[in-house]
Amino acid sequence: MNQILLITISGRDQPGLTTAFAQVLAESGAAILDIGQAVIHDALALGLMVSVPDSSQNRLRIRRLEETIEDNGRKLGVATHINRISEEQYKDWVRNQHKSRYTVTLLAPQLSAAYVADVSSVFLRRGFNIDIMDRLSLRGSSQAIDEPRMCVEFTISGNAADAGLRRELLMLADERDFDIAVQEDSIFRRNRRLIVFDMDSTLIQMEVIDELASLAGVGEQVAAITAAAMRGELDFDSSFRQRLSLLRGLSASVLDEVAARLPITPGAHRLMRTLRMLGFKTAILSGGFTCFARRLQQELGFDFVYANELGVSHGELTGSPVGEIINGKRKAELLELIARQVGIVLEQTIAVGDGANDLPMLSIAGLGVAFHAKPSVRRNAKHSISIMGLDAVLYLLGLRDRHTERGYPSDMTTGDIRAANSTEISLKW
Repeated sequence: MNQILLITISGRDQPGLTTAFAQVLAESGAAILDIGQAVIHDALALGLMVSVPDSSQNRLRIRRLEETIEDNGRKLGVATHINRISEEQYKDWVRNQHKSRYTVTLLAPQLSAAYVADVSSVFLRRGFNIDIMDRLSLRGSSQAIDEPRMCVEFTISGNAADAGLRRELLMLADERDFDIAVQEDSIFRRNRRLIVFDMDSTLIQMEVIDELASLAGVGEQVAAITAAAMRGELDFDSSFRQRLSLLRGLSASVLDEVAARLPITPGAHRLMRTLRMLGFKTAILSGGFTCFARRLQQELGFDFVYANELGVSHGELTGSPVGEIINGKRKAELLELIARQVGIVLEQTIAVGDGANDLPMLSIAGLGVAFHAKPSVRRNAKHSISIMGLDAVLYLLGLRDRHTERGYPSDMTTGDIRAANSTEISLKW
């Protein structure tokens, strides 16, 4: 027979606390069943569930063990609390470990207590318990952070499915103006290996075809078609051909001019440097044009590029595409193709996009993220980022700021960061 003890220790954190209590437990022959610790600033919360031999001869020893733990707590200036756990209570605890588990990531420029209250109320109504709460963003705003941001990760468990939970949290996020993502806590979440991006209005803050149309003097006509296509109101292929036909006769020399001033989305450089450091494969899957995607490939370091080819003849745009059009269906096919080429399953992929033609790839990726997307796209995507920059995707991978470039001075090289980070990254991945 064994006696199970749940020991909780709280107070000011200090070196040697764990050693002091572990040594006492070791002398009693205790086995550790569970252990956990959290420190917020200098405030410590340490919990241990232990099993100690229990018999008529040992009961006095168990009582002495409890007294020794309490005495150690007083000497060290921390509070101790000991509960004796019955065998049935322990079995219930073990059974609860098999509940469904999800990771919920909450992002906002500033974390209001109201946000936490609202989100946790949804968990409660849906029958989920919060097992872990953890902050992934840096505490301060001085270390290479371009804008204020806060990210908190909840690990929750329950017997309910996530569909209703996800819908309610996304509705709440829209109302409250924060970002939230709900992911199944599976082995794939921290084992993604390929990320693909839409280009226009995702990697860059513009629709290139609209810019070309403006230079051709048909901006309003093309913009109206583009907006309708992105809302899913028009078939992509036909709308693409309509817009492109309006560019017939535009000088091809403007392509280099536009490519030289592409407004890259905030966070894209940091995201790409971090992904490369972690060994990700990356791709652009765009309904835009190859000449601009190649420019981004040079600047940001993408491994694969698939986009539409512009027809050019005698120094002018022909108004017709060359080859197959990269539409929504083709993007999903290319995601599957690249995944096979790099030897991974779809659960290990991430897709990021903003338009209706991105939904097919968002729906089959292990993690599909609607980025600053149209309302209809946000409603149909499982995850969305609408407040933060593109590097907020790193939080959805469970990465902390201190594990990425965001936690280092801006003048550090990627090699410096990799060397400083090697131990932590190898442990986390």
